[in-house]
Amino acid sequence: MGPQSTYTIIGLMSGTSGDGLDVACCDFYKNETWDFKIIKAETIPFPAELEQSLKDAHLLAAAELEGLDLEFGQWMGQTCAEFCYKHKLNPMAIASHGHTVFHRPEIKLTKQIGNGYSLSESSGLPVINDFRKLDVFLGGQGAPLVPIGDAQLFQEFDFALNLGGIANISMDDNGERLAFDTCPFNLLFNYYALKLGKPFDEGGEFAKSGVVIPEILDALEGLSFYKQKGAKSLARENITEDYLPVLDQNNQPTQDILATLSEHFASCIAREVLSHTKATSIYQKILVTGGGAYNSFFIQKLASKIEPKVNLIIPEKQIIDFKEALVFAFLGLLRLRNENNCLASVTGASRDNSGGTVFGYFN
Repeated sequence: MGPQSTYTIIGLMSGTSGDGLDVACCDFYKNETWDFKIIKAETIPFPAELEQSLKDAHLLAAAELEGLDLEFGQWMGQTCAEFCYKHKLNPMAIASHGHTVFHRPEIKLTKQIGNGYSLSESSGLPVINDFRKLDVFLGGQGAPLVPIGDAQLFQEFDFALNLGGIANISMDDNGERLAFDTCPFNLLFNYYALKLGKPFDEGGEFAKSGVVIPEILDALEGLSFYKQKGAKSLARENITEDYLPVLDQNNQPTQDILATLSEHFASCIAREVLSHTKATSIYQKILVTGGGAYNSFFIQKLASKIEPKVNLIIPEKQIIDFKEALVFAFLGLLRLRNENNCLASVTGASRDNSGGTVFGYFN
């Protein structure tokens, strides 16, 4: 694709929390740097049956998973077509993260479903998806992918923290972008909130009513993930295999587990932030997005650990909710321009690369 002044692309994000599809139609402009505008954005809830299928996807046999891959792609495509009709939008393409079923980069395995052919045919638009696989093949983690968007769309912030199903952070380090998963987040918060009859811990009220369990806090701090250096990522498999065995021992009160997780997550994130602050700066800024930005109890706890060295910034609601969908639209744009959209400094791959498979045709 040749250069042009404005690119209009829909970004789709189905995160590990599994609560719906984020759809963001975005304009991108290139002068000396990239700028953007989110034209329209919505979170579309999954139909109940599809939501359950996605949550159970890792348990399916191969043929069943292929069927779900096609079904999910078709549903996303139809959803995008309805979204465009409703808002009178005419994007040039769709860039889709897909729904992660397996992510085991150490054995070069990553699987995001939401079939590109199915999505393209049912939406009537070209599609870019499967962003992770090339990087994993090149020896990288295939994650996180958002940091190139942090670097080029949010240059005014020293750190960018996303509090989704998993918490990840991105930062500039002497001209090189660093990023990695710091700890689980809503995957565990929501798991324990469900035990108390709620889909999530609104405002962190359950956690606020609990007390920290020192022995569990110590056990969490000792997990092998925190001993890894450099590029590292977490997946649903780590939650099941590493975290739940620690948290579910001795039948501790659920509010206390949530309080312990809040303390643990805040400590993990603060440790990384403070270890990467620049001594010459008067103050630095961290942008916080994702569903966890609404967890006021957690945000206050994190702020108390990093201020005044680092000012914690909560942006407007549209950026909180749709930053990742915005960035996937941007990743798709970079792929169409044959520019790198995945950084080896972040993932540990053998080289920077331009990941993503293109389906359909451009006029």
